[in-house]
Amino acid sequence: MARLFGTDGVRGIANEELTPLLAMQLGQAGAYVLTKETEHKPTIMVGCDTRISGDMLANALMAGACSVGANCIFVGVIPTPAVAYLTRKYKVDAGVVISASHNPVEFNGIKFFNGNGYKLPDEMEDEIEAVIKSGMAGIKFPTGPRVGKIKYRTDAREEYINHAVQSVPVDLSGMKIVVDCAEGAAYYTSVEALRELGANVVPIHNMPDGTNINANCGSTHMEELMARVVFEKANLGLAFDGDADRMLAVDENGKVVDGDEIMAIVGNHMKAQGKLKLDSIVVTVMSNLGFTLMAKENGINIETTKVGDRYVLERMQEMGANLGGEQSGHIIFLDENTTGDGLLSALHLLQVVVETGKPLSELAKVMQVLPQALINAKVSNHKKDKYMEYPEIADAIAKLEEKFAGEGRVLIRPSGTEPLVRVMIEGKDQEVITEEAKKLAHLIQDIMF
Repeated sequence: MARLFGTDGVRGIANEELTPLLAMQLGQAGAYVLTKETEHKPTIMVGCDTRISGDMLANALMAGACSVGANCIFVGVIPTPAVAYLTRKYKVDAGVVISASHNPVEFNGIKFFNGNGYKLPDEMEDEIEAVIKSGMAGIKFPTGPRVGKIKYRTDAREEYINHAVQSVPVDLSGMKIVVDCAEGAAYYTSVEALRELGANVVPIHNMPDGTNINANCGSTHMEELMARVVFEKANLGLAFDGDADRMLAVDENGKVVDGDEIMAIVGNHMKAQGKLKLDSIVVTVMSNLGFTLMAKENGINIETTKVGDRYVLERMQEMGANLGGEQSGHIIFLDENTTGDGLLSALHLLQVVVETGKPLSELAKVMQVLPQALINAKVSNHKKDKYMEYPEIADAIAKLEEKFAGEGRVLIRPSGTEPLVRVMIEGKDQEVITEEAKKLAHLIQDIMF
């Protein structure tokens, strides 16, 4: 049986792979493992994004937690980083988010935070999984007054907004900003926070109905935002994903500014102010080579990890860095939150725009983005880690690595959350690398699917 937890919690098609039964078991096992050392009756905070299956899975999970004696606080639809922050602020024992992030509506996921607001290490996830596979062996199910109960709170999102605007108190008066909320958890918090800071906000995709989350919108589908920024003559645009832990931007000309560019802009500004700890930024192997060149030119140390914001965070904690993230827009400002936070990323970027007086297009020139092609190969989920076991695939990868040696790179990796093998090639000629990436992805798909 494959490992239950991926790089970002447990994911699957809701009611098919991620069933209410599994959600209940995760509630039971998670509450037990995360709180077994406590002497008091433990409390777990639970939030979700806007997808229709959220109610079903959240209630199943909370029923499971209550059945092992834990209390739950349900804060409703709220960004993932808000749950991380509030878990820490209220000193509850753990936090849980029901979300599949940028994935389509049929998917959902369950991710845990410990009492300090950090995602769980692999060892603790393995322990939760072992408890489930053992049939809950060793867990006592209380009766009477020892059963847990659920408290519902509707004010939590306001506390998160207050935290964000106090952390980055930038005056946005006179700025016109188009905000794509992805029909997700940012639909209220991002718009209200920016308005509170004085911005003229033009919100799009902020009418979630439970079925339209991430549908041709948000940080994975930015075409509409790009056009709207130009049409509105806005200063810039911001795009969130379904659970608002990532953010990408669009400059005043309608050009996308990705996570690497955002970290370059904000990182250099922080360094100039003496706020970039160790003069270092932690990124993943997916970051553009142009980012590395920018760092060398500006005296910034780059630390690289494997893909996944959890691994970025682990390295940041190990070395004492306060800025890190991914090209996809997961950016962690560790002085202010313990996970990727789209709203904080937006406010930090806006702060640089305001304090320098420069348009985003000019700020983005701090780094040159080298052409990059990313093509996904669809494969069976249980096979995705085994692509190098196929000689024809291994040979094709070796030939590509030889072809691009010295003037680019080839990176092949299984997705941590989807049944995909991702093929990424970086080089000088967009047409050539795209064609080569497509050929390799088709080969992988034909052989492995």
